[in-house]
Amino acid sequence: MRPLSLLLLALLFSVQTHAEAPRTFREAKKIAWHIYAERPVDFYCRCQFQGSRIDLASCGYVPRKQPKRAARVEWEHIVPAWVIGHQRQCWQQGGRKQCTARDPVFSQAEADLHNLVPVVGEVNGDRSNYGFGMLSEKPSQYGACPFVVNFKQRTAMPPAYSRGAIARVYLYMSERYRLRLSKQDRRLYEAWNRQYPVDEWEQWRNRNVACVQGNANHHVGPVDLRRCASVLSRLGRARLAPRVGAG
Repeated sequence: MRPLSLLLLALLFSVQTHAEAPRTFREAKKIAWHIYAERPVDFYCRCQFQGSRIDLASCGYVPRKQPKRAARVEWEHIVPAWVIGHQRQCWQQGGRKQCTARDPVFSQAEADLHNLVPVVGEVNGDRSNYGFGMLSEKPSQYGACPFVVNFKQRTAMPPAYSRGAIARVYLYMSERYRLRLSKQDRRLYEAWNRQYPVDEWEQWRNRNVACVQGNANHHVGPVDLRRCASVLSRLGRARLAPRVGAG
């Protein structure tokens, strides 16, 4: 076979081994349901969920104020869309709606699956667009869920088991989308990155997202996109499948 033919075959194979990145937040959520169906556990509290419903008893979660919202899965941007948008001109011209409609870089960042995780709806609402940090309060707001929100300081303290993943997402997002991090935040996330090493769940997530989206978070580790066939086969045609639940 001629070299040119071999090259064309190689390029064709590389295109078919991973899917196209989601273009919108709505598309990303639709795909995320399929990714996390294999491991339906929320990111902050480690509650199990089925469909869009959180099993609060599975993690000892006690609603702080909103039991209905606590009972449903929502999709959390680890780096809030507010943070992404406030560094874009489009936000000054009409907020998130304007950015989604007019700014392709914002839309890509908003839909980046590396930045998206399933969480208890009430925690998602309470965290809002607050930054992460260390707090002196003991975790008691949500029963056995070790997540803390200080509303006066506008700061959230995540459980120790999620800090490494959070740090690596922040570092990834800041590099990929040229987001500015304060010196204090960068020191925090670099410290968490060192203190809390990559675990098996994070590797699983990075592999699945990379196969669907076409790029890995290099702070977690490399992913061989040529070996994505089994992942894509399990997920099926996620973008064409019906959406499950809310979020």
